Amino acid sequence: MARERLPLAHSALRSCRLCAHECGVNRLAGELGKCRAGAVPRCFSAQIDLAEEAMLTPTFAIALSGCDLRCGFCITRSESWNPKAGEMLAAESLAHAARNALAHGANSVMILGGEPTIHLPFVLEWLAHMPDSAALAWKTNAHLSAQARELVEGLFDVWVADYKFGNDDCASHLAGVDNYTQTVRENLLMTAERTDLIIRHLLMPGHLDCCWRPVAEWIAEHLPDTKVNLRTGYWPNFDASNPALSRFNSAEQSEAARALAMDMGLNLTE
Repeated sequence: MARERLPLAHSALRSCRLCAHECGVNRLAGELGKCRAGAVPRCFSAQIDLAEEAMLTPTFAIALSGCDLRCGFCITRSESWNPKAGEMLAAESLAHAARNALAHGANSVMILGGEPTIHLPFVLEWLAHMPDSAALAWKTNAHLSAQARELVEGLFDVWVADYKFGNDDCASHLAGVDNYTQTVRENLLMTAERTDLIIRHLLMPGHLDCCWRPVAEWIAEHLPDTKVNLRTGYWPNFDASNPALSRFNSAEQSEAARALAMDMGLNLTE
């Protein structure tokens, strides 16, 4: 199925609308959109990761450089924002490394970034070299377009999707993205109908009521059975765009966030 979709995905780079920015640039001709990514991705990390969800760990995590968002608190921004970071590797060689990891005890393989959506042609080529038996996870910021969602549909066993912001103002101020809420909610609803979904939310200092509360309320109303990973271990970036984000979460806020999740009856997972 991945191999069959590869020509369409490659052709999409001629007028790229893989993420919800829908820039329409010709990446095959060297034109750059908001993600600044070219036609061929680089990989800045490919290794066993023990910090993901318990159902996936240990996972062999393949991180592709470049992202369509600009979250001011991103702790991997030197790679996540820079599509030229890391090494240019063949899809077949990365698939060989992933198969080797699975043979030596990894439970799953995860594709992430940056944001892997902007590199869908490469991802599909990589998938074509993976066995059907492999447990595959797609880690995304959920800011993909309908076109990208269709191209990746049914190819991964689990989606791990970030729902970062509870309103468009915070999304615009902290990540430079418009129409965030509608885009992410639509992608989460469509994905939940078709595959196993884990929604992640990183609790940020001072964003309990403006971000976590509306996120939790929406999940409770629309996706009440979906697994939710509330992450309270926020690590402050030294140049977070909002000074309030240059500190850790307080114990009181973390406890209040978890209490809210319990009150909402969310299906919390670790």
